[in-house]
Amino acid sequence: MKILVIEDDTVISELICMNLNAAGYETLAVFDGLCAETLLTEQKCTDVALALVDVMLPNKDGFALMENFRQAQIPVIYLTAKDDVISKVHGLKSGAEDYIVKPFEVLELLVRMEKVLKRTGRGRKRLHVRDVVIDLEEHSVTKAGVRVALKPMEYALLVALAERKNVAMSREELLNKLWGVDYVGETRTVDVHIGKLRKKLDFYDVICTVSKTGYRLEDWS
Repeated sequence: MKILVIEDDTVISELICMNLNAAGYETLAVFDGLCAETLLTEQKCTDVALALVDVMLPNKDGFALMENFRQAQIPVIYLTAKDDVISKVHGLKSGAEDYIVKPFEVLELLVRMEKVLKRTGRGRKRLHVRDVVIDLEEHSVTKAGVRVALKPMEYALLVALAERKNVAMSREELLNKLWGVDYVGETRTVDVHIGKLRKKLDFYDVICTVSKTGYRLEDWS
């Protein structure tokens, strides 16, 4: 799935693209408003699922590009240092799906992206982790083409980790996400399910323990 990143600061652009690539997304970086407009008007972004757009761009700002995105039917999330209420309201009223103020945490960006993609019907249908394929529509998992039987919570845990590839998730975050905020058991529950996943999928070197935090599913392919 391709994400268009329009950001004139090369350091920020590279950081965003690096983290999105690590999470399993393909990225296309553009550093100028007019260049972005050219790509959009020449229909060179037909395979783009979502655009992350800075507002203060050279030659043509992000707000002025909204009509191009609308015509290309590409949902937009603004990423900008403009944190005043007027700018936020203007961005959202112009048609943006979300508005994130810099600086932001990568995990927050990924979560907001996933929500926009799902809301706009562009969510990923399958997740790939090495030789494992997770079919989100059929709720099935195969490894090297062979179906693997997972219990509901094991499947949900695998999806949660796969959606945040190469990003550490705390035990508390996983508990809240899968078992709910009202869960009164111990975080040990997560450890038990992680152990079962590692065994069933031979993911001993894929699901890594992050000291004093939780777990990270590693896949840099």
